Amino acid sequence: MEFGLRGRKAIVTGGSRGIGKAIALELAREGVDVAIVARGQEELSATAEELAAETGQRIVPIVTDVTSREQVDRMTDQAAEQLGGLHILVNSGAPPGGSPTAVGRIDTVVDEDLLQDFNVKYVGALRCCRAAIPHMKAAAWGRIINISGTNARTAGNLSGGARNTSLVHLTRTLALQLGRDGITVNCIHPGITRTERTPSLLATRAKELGVTAAEVEARDFAADAPRTNAIGRMVDALEIAYVTVFLASDKAWAVTGELIVANGGTGAAVYY
Repeated sequence: MEFGLRGRKAIVTGGSRGIGKAIALELAREGVDVAIVARGQEELSATAEELAAETGQRIVPIVTDVTSREQVDRMTDQAAEQLGGLHILVNSGAPPGGSPTAVGRIDTVVDEDLLQDFNVKYVGALRCCRAAIPHMKAAAWGRIINISGTNARTAGNLSGGARNTSLVHLTRTLALQLGRDGITVNCIHPGITRTERTPSLLATRAKELGVTAAEVEARDFAADAPRTNAIGRMVDALEIAYVTVFLASDKAWAVTGELIVANGGTGAAVYY
């Protein structure tokens, strides 16, 4: 399918690794020039070189801390200048799960760490949207995709659940504000997703349990396992990227203000 993305320009935060890197790769494969954003220069530059070599597209690494409005504004203007415009923003710039001192029982939560989690994921995404929107309005075409997380639907994680829920609210609010400007805004909820971190995480658990990493994963996705899903396997980061590419495309004009859950069918709840 032709997605109509060739020649478009994108920013992907959290683009040096994980889901963000997979999204940047798939956008570039569709002919998009991409500015990837993260805080670490070395890994960011290495990823930019890797994606550019693989896709032949322009990949611009820009070191940015999304908790700083000044840095976000500067990054966005730099990306638009170097790429020759801006049409797509993917907000994927936050560590999964949240700070260990902000996700547990209420009596153990450290206020400053909870606020920092929100400052990175929710307010960071808001800052990036605010900076990108004028460029999209100028182009009369825009796509904003927020990468949230399914713990928004599950009680227990005080930081991850709350900040992911707030990102869904931001998505719907901006969709209503921007639709007549030719800008759509959508959200994706990944679940347990295979990234570069997965092998080491599985190896650690395997060592603790005295089994192989493959056995740990098989147990997690067995039919009666609490962590399992309908497809019986872990979703890959590239599969999240495929959904993102569709939402960023010319084929997705009718979809805005929506949440797509891409976790392989975890849980038995019915949503309508």
